[in-house]
Amino acid sequence: MYVVWKHLGLPDPTPVQYDIAHFLQHGPKRAIIEAFRGVGKSWITSAFVVWHLLRDPNLKIMVVSASKDRADAFSTFVKRLIHELPMCAHLKARPGQRDSSLSFDVGPARPDHSPSVKSVGITGQLTGSRADIIIPDDVEVVGNSMTQLMRDRLASLVQEFDAILKPLPTSRIVYLGTPQTEMTLYSALEQRGYIMRVWPARYPGPTQAARYGERLAPMILEMLAGDPSLGTACSGRGAPSDPKRFDDLDLVEREASYGRSGFAMQFMLDPSFSDADKFPLKLSDLMVLDCDLKMGPIKAVWASSPELVRNDLPTVGLAGDRLHRPMWLSKENYVPYTGVVMAIDPAGRGSDELGYAIVAMLNGYLFVMRAKGLKGGYSDENLQKLADEAKRYGVNQIIVESNFGDGMFTKLLSPFLLRTHPCAIEEIHSSVQKERRIIDTLEPVMNQHRLIVDSKVISDDFENYNGYSEELKARYQLFYQLTRITREKGALAKDDRLDALAMAVAYWVEVMDRDTQQIEEDHREALRQAEIDRFIELAGGDAQRPSLIAAEFGLMH
Repeated sequence: MYVVWKHLGLPDPTPVQYDIAHFLQHGPKRAIIEAFRGVGKSWITSAFVVWHLLRDPNLKIMVVSASKDRADAFSTFVKRLIHELPMCAHLKARPGQRDSSLSFDVGPARPDHSPSVKSVGITGQLTGSRADIIIPDDVEVVGNSMTQLMRDRLASLVQEFDAILKPLPTSRIVYLGTPQTEMTLYSALEQRGYIMRVWPARYPGPTQAARYGERLAPMILEMLAGDPSLGTACSGRGAPSDPKRFDDLDLVEREASYGRSGFAMQFMLDPSFSDADKFPLKLSDLMVLDCDLKMGPIKAVWASSPELVRNDLPTVGLAGDRLHRPMWLSKENYVPYTGVVMAIDPAGRGSDELGYAIVAMLNGYLFVMRAKGLKGGYSDENLQKLADEAKRYGVNQIIVESNFGDGMFTKLLSPFLLRTHPCAIEEIHSSVQKERRIIDTLEPVMNQHRLIVDSKVISDDFENYNGYSEELKARYQLFYQLTRITREKGALAKDDRLDALAMAVAYWVEVMDRDTQQIEEDHREALRQAEIDRFIELAGGDAQRPSLIAAEFGLMH
């Protein structure tokens, strides 16, 4: 690597670059390298490939990337090093050998079906190839990992590497990359026996270091052990781990450019920050309690203390996300709900559910009373079920998504409502991208901790009452959908229940600007005025007035 750096006119390799090179040379058979953007891990690995071919020209090396162009750039750079380095002159392809920049042989290599170096995209033709060393370089990118279906497909594609790798003790697979989500492919690979090493751009503080665990490069751990202040230097940001590449000011500028989430992913290799922004809806922003059908508290106070966690309820959120009960409720001030709305997302095609949600409103708080999905589409059984639910919860208004059927569903439902629970019914239509509409509706309400969920909604949602297979049941759950939705189109395979909830919440958004504290004060003022009215009524009575007043207020003469 030193020789290559000198040939390219670069400064001497940095300690971090040497540490990455050492792990490449002496690391395990199955390894994952995560290093901050700009450290040069692809260049280091290119030098590593040339070094291997110098030692054994008969090795077969395959480079795989998310895109064919990215893989081709790697193999082209390797070929250029071979052609320019004097010590590699004998490795140039000879007449009759493959000599493409994308697939080439080195001179001393014995004839073989597989080239010495080959580049391929992850979705390209992998079958039939053979290799001693496979280098997946950024096979996980945003474009192929934004949804669970994409991640499942990617995980299936990389399994082909085991069929490509030659069954030799010296054969290796070395991943280079950065995680895109908390459910990153690289975490799944660790469970298959891969060893990961992480080189962040800054020394992590104690909390962040704990998240890395054994993944953190030994060099970083040794430096922190020798000087713990490195993790809290630079005003708590952490000192640069490779100041020869990026000093503190440079990293501050890059964080401003990338944004906090982008910097955390690309430079700190910490996926927990990514999911804080990528998956904006969190269970921890909700309040959970046993709701009454007719009345609710006029005020509830949210907190996330450990003693408030609802461990008795199933939690399907991402790692670290928890459900909490309110820290405090105005139990003495339960009053009837201001109104109750039912939102219905009619079933589309195929395996879609008929999703519905019932949400009550009181003093600026929204109470999720019911949220379910029904199989069977527009069947009489489902229509009667909706009418019965509307009656049970005292629904005042029903809103129906009209994107399907052009009003047909409303006409079908109306007779059942007339017989069971007459109430207003209205159709709504939206042309905004569904994922953005849902997030833009729910995120502000949840961030203000004004969405309260009945505990039975959570337990019912977890039950597989529609009899889905083990592989499919999670994607139909409301709270799985809520915690996995992103702003990308098609982020969820199923979103019927979540869409219904967002519709119901959107109905109440216009009245959500009322200040909860003012409402509580108005309620207290009304109670005080009622007390004064009672006093005046008593004070204006007959001769028994003093004793009546004394009895009323517990006074002694």
